[in-house]
Amino acid sequence: MPEQGFIPPHGNYKELLSYKKSLIVYDATILFCQRFMNSRDRTVDQMEQAARSGKQNIIEGSMASGTSKETEIKLTNVARASLEELLEDYKDFIRSHKGEIWDKNSTQALYVRKLAYKPNESFETYREFLESRDEIVCANIILCHINQCNYLLDQQIRRLEQDFINEGGLRERMTKARKDKRGY
Repeated sequence: MPEQGFIPPHGNYKELLSYKKSLIVYDATILFCQRFMNSRDRTVDQMEQAARSGKQNIIEGSMASGTSKETEIKLTNVARASLEELLEDYKDFIRSHKGEIWDKNSTQALYVRKLAYKPNESFETYREFLESRDEIVCANIILCHINQCNYLLDQQIRRLEQDFINEGGLRERMTKARKDKRGY
């Protein structure tokens, strides 16, 4: 066994692209709700909580990954499900305000997607747009981010599944460590 023992390094969620993108989604959702929604509307709390859940479950899954691959997979999937719920809230908002959801290959969507490749992408990359555009444009910008984050989470879940199949989990590592210690 490697010198670090049978619990592998874990918890480096700040380096995950899915986490970075979910942080943008969370900050953008808070701003969107403040700008365009009535604070007494129940949907505000639901949207903010779905955005928070997406981000927080990535963190929790990453932190649990050292001792439970099952928990990591489940929490990453909860993050994905929360962001899908939020995606539908934004689509509902756009439809109910008689707006149009951008096609993923529209000029506007491609421009937002291109910004994702800027070095050190963060909420600040989009703040000016989200503070100065109308509610339909802002909702579509956030939709682009949620779709990007969901894509990343789908890839991450597939990778976690493959890693578990190939490497096993904590019980397998514990058994191997004991066998190696005993010289089996």
